[in-house]
Amino acid sequence: MHVLSLVGPGTADLLAPLAARLDGRVATVRRDDAADAANAGQLDSDAEATYRLSDDGTWSAAGTDETFEAILDRLAPDYDYALVTGFSALRLPTVVVGDADVPGDVVARVDDVDDLTVDDLAEYAAAGEPHVTLETLVDEAKASDDADRSGAIATFTGRVRAKDAPDDDRTEALEFEKYEGVAADRMRRIERELEARDGVFDVRMHHRVGVVADGEDIVFVVVLAGHRGEAFTTVEDGINRLKDEVPIFKKETTESEEFWVHERSS
Repeated sequence: MHVLSLVGPGTADLLAPLAARLDGRVATVRRDDAADAANAGQLDSDAEATYRLSDDGTWSAAGTDETFEAILDRLAPDYDYALVTGFSALRLPTVVVGDADVPGDVVARVDDVDDLTVDDLAEYAAAGEPHVTLETLVDEAKASDDADRSGAIATFTGRVRAKDAPDDDRTEALEFEKYEGVAADRMRRIERELEARDGVFDVRMHHRVGVVADGEDIVFVVVLAGHRGEAFTTVEDGINRLKDEVPIFKKETTESEEFWVHERSS
């Protein structure tokens, strides 16, 4: 799922025309002013989440116990795009109207909303790194033509570890950069070579780029195989080959310092 955040005056009005322009299923997430939300009764008292379904089938939701990352994870398996507006503190590809400072990758900045065209926004939305979840990859593997012959799905999830030892400085975030034009090709080659093994039907891998905070997921490997033995072995070989062969560079930010890991270890 491709995600684009729109920040600044007038950007909320771009959601509908941009959603109509994009090819695929589109989810929109917008931030309501807290006072307006309370006046509209969007969240029932003593409830962490409230969902409302109207007679025409549309629905709305409000809640206090779900992170934005969790919302994107929930949307990713079912939507091709997520368009976000009203949030200035998200690490997402972002189009900014005005001079707001945002932590995400600013793909375009303009002085006035009229300087943006729907066609340009559609290109920005499609160009960014997709938001991929483990569930998305598992669903894709299950859709394989050989799924009827499969008796096992094995997965690996790599995440940001805050500490190696109790007394270590806490790792606050990792930042990943891919060698463009090479990393994706090598990852696909590894998938194809692993799929050539007897009893292995589908292999899918994904590695995030950009800033990933401690506790968040970094990398996924999913293997669809005839039996658990082939599945487990191939998952392990997949993550090992990804780490050894795919050019992805890592910057670590701890409580006391910031450094590129490949420079520290060389």
